[in-house]
Amino acid sequence: MSECENVAAMLQELARLILRISGWTTTGEVPPLDKAVFTAAPHTSNWDGFWFLVYKVALDVEVSFLAKHTLFWWPLGNLLRALGAIPIDRSMQASTVQQLVDAFEREEHLFLALAPEGTRRWKQYWKTGFYRVARDAGVPIVLAYIDYPRKQMGIGPELDPAIGPDRLIERMREFYSPHKGRRPENTGPIAFAPGAVARDSRRGR
Repeated sequence: MSECENVAAMLQELARLILRISGWTTTGEVPPLDKAVFTAAPHTSNWDGFWFLVYKVALDVEVSFLAKHTLFWWPLGNLLRALGAIPIDRSMQASTVQQLVDAFEREEHLFLALAPEGTRRWKQYWKTGFYRVARDAGVPIVLAYIDYPRKQMGIGPELDPAIGPDRLIERMREFYSPHKGRRPENTGPIAFAPGAVARDSRRGR
């Protein structure tokens, strides 16, 4: 076993230990897909990222997440890439959505985790980016959740973005509504703003 494999094995054991001693349980299985957008919700606390990362390492889920390109300096950049971070340059002319669609086209295997709420604070509507990335890249959406009262994290159903934004949000609302974040008061409605998908698509955001 190589040194990198030894480090990975040690991190996995540590992540499993953290889950075990903290009382968290996991549900669901990673779907047999090559590419997908994973939605992570509810997002109400800075702790969400930590627990999702522990889950990712403990179950050896090869899922990527976004980070500002300015963070990718040595040695932090190496660590971020090892954890699955994808650098995003928001100053580029191409939109973030298009950068991610391009990433799906380049890679043979890509699981990308996005937080539909876009912030841990209360918001009236969800952002549409995760839906537009999945739709334009032609990949399914997999629902991942965290539930603090139950101390449970897991992977839920797989949805086809071709069903359209209205039906998609309806299905996501059915799935996520029972799950509670660390700060429930920060949980906003599971909904897109009226006309947001068409408006954002025209703007290329």
